[in-house]
Amino acid sequence: MEQLYSISEVARAFGVSVPTLRYYEECGLVRPTARRGRVRQYDRAALERLAYAQLWHDDGMMTVAATAAVLTTAHARERHALIAAQHAVMRERIERLTGAAALLRHLLDCPAHDPMTCPVTGAHLRARVDAALSGEEFHGVVGDSSGT
Repeated sequence: MEQLYSISEVARAFGVSVPTLRYYEECGLVRPTARRGRVRQYDRAALERLAYAQLWHDDGMMTVAATAAVLTTAHARERHALIAAQHAVMRERIERLTGAAALLRHLLDCPAHDPMTCPVTGAHLRARVDAALSGEEFHGVVGDSSGT
């Protein structure tokens, strides 16, 4: 008979809480193999399914909903579309984070005693005000890849 692991053993081994495993079950990411009394039990196949869910959710940084969608998708084309959408969101986030890092680097390195008097920061602030007054979306000026 194959070894079964209790929900608390699985939670400890995979670095998640018992309530998280229950939530994953609710979302369809993992299913217990059996129950002994009220305790959920998992076999090796269930643990591999959990590891597969963690691949998407933790390593791929996908939401639980997106992870569930990928796990329940039977066709590679649909799965690839979901992955492509997640990848696009992640690339946009990386661009924003890169811009934010450049902005902070500029503010750390800015020779102006008061950032309000810095020509680069001033241009950024004026552009933000202009965008707000015109109802446009603001796209940062300072956060370029040159670090200025």
